[in-house]
Amino acid sequence: MKQIAIIGSGPAGCYLADSLLRLVPDASIDIFERLPVPFGLVRYGVAPDHQGTKAVARVLDRVLSRDRVSFFGNVEVGRDLSLEELMSLYDAVALATGASRDRRLNIPGEELPGVLGSGAFTGWYNGHPDSQPPPIDGVRSAVVIGNGNVAIDVARVLAKSATELAGSDLSPEVTSWLETQPIEAIHVVGRRSAADAKFTQHELAELGTLQCACPMVQDSTTLAGDGAIVETLRSFAADQSRTASVMIYFHFNLTPIAFLGDGRLSAVRFRSADGALHEIPAQLAITCIGYETRPCCIATPANGVFANVEGKVKDRLYVVGWAKRGPSGTIPTNRTEAQLVAQRIAQEVPDSTRPGRAGVLQLLAQRHVWWVDYAAWRQIDAAELACACDGRCREKFTTVTKMLEAAQVGQGLSCPSATT
Repeated sequence: MKQIAIIGSGPAGCYLADSLLRLVPDASIDIFERLPVPFGLVRYGVAPDHQGTKAVARVLDRVLSRDRVSFFGNVEVGRDLSLEELMSLYDAVALATGASRDRRLNIPGEELPGVLGSGAFTGWYNGHPDSQPPPIDGVRSAVVIGNGNVAIDVARVLAKSATELAGSDLSPEVTSWLETQPIEAIHVVGRRSAADAKFTQHELAELGTLQCACPMVQDSTTLAGDGAIVETLRSFAADQSRTASVMIYFHFNLTPIAFLGDGRLSAVRFRSADGALHEIPAQLAITCIGYETRPCCIATPANGVFANVEGKVKDRLYVVGWAKRGPSGTIPTNRTEAQLVAQRIAQEVPDSTRPGRAGVLQLLAQRHVWWVDYAAWRQIDAAELACACDGRCREKFTTVTKMLEAAQVGQGLSCPSATT
């Protein structure tokens, strides 16, 4: 029997477990997640108004429900267990920790209130326990730096009316903040050309269907080239007569060089390709320029990822997902990649007599760590769905304490036991 540990329960980790179940008939797989709830990027990264995309959680949930898989929620590697301990207990360990740290621009003013990374902002509007609300109010103009789908998500959530957000899982607190901001302009700014933008056409075109917002191109001369993205932007530029309460302006070929303000953000300064300086007034700036992987005990990232050769970090230690390749691709990209890494694990890792799950249960019991198993996670899930109101599909618990209460941890479920 192969004892395999996966650190992280997002798409990469769940797809890896699914592939291993198919390739290794006697594999015993334990998935460790530092939060009491699974699914990582699907739960906390996908925009709350894109519930169709979030529906992939049902596929991932089926993986966690399998007999040969155990979910260890609320167990953080580096706090409750060490990577070294997992390496000693399991035949193979896979890092599926994602990339949760916002990349920085490293320009003046980046610490001003009102300047946020996209991970911090999307984590907040998705109800992540680690995220805090923006420390500002009275946002009339927002600048979104980046030319990928995350930038589109941020602009869209800022621009949508309360009616358009019906059916999402935005919390009442987030909804209230959005409704009280007097937003009139959202500027989506990229340092490359329109032809180099990484938006998908569907995401970009969706901005043209919003009820109270209108997308425009600030300078139509920047729309050189061909392709679906450029054509969609040209259609925005061609409709100069339309007005709306919120205008979404696209800017290209502008490099951010400073955030300006005295005590809080007031504008963002850019430099164009010809060296000219441009300032865009803003009370909120979101940088959507990518993410980096955080260290995991003795595993230290380099250039934002864990150094690896086709998913192998070192003997019996592997990596998948954004922690392997960086923040690129789509959710299905993780499935294809996970299949390849699973094949490598199946071929390279021999059976042994390592204790695996039994050893972990003993350590958790000794350390009095209350963990959330699959049944307890379903308790949380059911409670969130039951709490939904005001046209929402669910109301997420935004603190670990509330999650554990819903899971009834300490009240008969997931009690640490060396014999479970």
